[in-house]
Amino acid sequence: MKLLNLFISSKIYIALAALLLTIETQIQLGMEPQWHPYLGLVFFSTLLEYNLPRLWLVLTNRKRLDNARNKWINEHTVLFFLFVMAATVGFIITLFLAKAVVLLVLAPIAVLTFFYSTPTLGRGKKSFGLRQIPFLKIFLIALTWSAATILLPVVKSGQPLPAVHILLMLTERFLFVFAITIPFDIRDMAADQQAGLKTIPLHIGAGNALRVAVTALLVMGVLAVVHYAFTNQVFMIWAFFVSILTTVVFLLVSRVQRLPFYHYGILDGSMLLQGLLVVAFYLLKDRIV
Repeated sequence: MKLLNLFISSKIYIALAALLLTIETQIQLGMEPQWHPYLGLVFFSTLLEYNLPRLWLVLTNRKRLDNARNKWINEHTVLFFLFVMAATVGFIITLFLAKAVVLLVLAPIAVLTFFYSTPTLGRGKKSFGLRQIPFLKIFLIALTWSAATILLPVVKSGQPLPAVHILLMLTERFLFVFAITIPFDIRDMAADQQAGLKTIPLHIGAGNALRVAVTALLVMGVLAVVHYAFTNQVFMIWAFFVSILTTVVFLLVSRVQRLPFYHYGILDGSMLLQGLLVVAFYLLKDRIV
């Protein structure tokens, strides 16, 4: 349990999920899973993205870390700094190893994420932040995850890929991340309401929001059946079927929702699980009828 807490709290867990989803994209593109510098870039940039806001709080407003969600940082501050330093070094190294075209794709994603993380633009009553745009948060998260884990392998492949194939991949990934992000908005309903943010759960209620999440997964499943039957990647259908089924259980079964690390372990882990399932079914594809 302590090791799992270390992986989740340090954000290595979520960075591994991003890495596995990017390897999943390699397989979807018909490539052999293989190492490329952009895999390191995805891993370390995710690790930094999730740790830098917490580092800012450690340095400027440590009192805001006095809650259960940030207990690990308060108890392991030195280790936290070491992880941030390692992530920074890894990011810089992979940044120099990556091709220019990869950086061009990553740059708009990074800029968008930065301005979303910035609380406000402007001053006083006229201040404005991307967070204040109604319902933006969940769509931006799904968009950035989809773009970062799909477009980098696409541009690096250098293959003339059908636009429909890429669009379907982006839509499937978007729907999946969108679905598993809704429970986070449900958890944050009180805080979001106090902050004046408009989210899907606050607008339609927690129960209806979960129905939206399940619907998104079902639409993703239908798209996947048509998509991968057409591309003759039947193993992908089986991998997505297991992924979607387990994720629906994670979303709807109250006993699962009460488990420790539900949000940062189980829901975030559903992305890691999907990547592992795609790799496993890919390796077993010759045995699948």
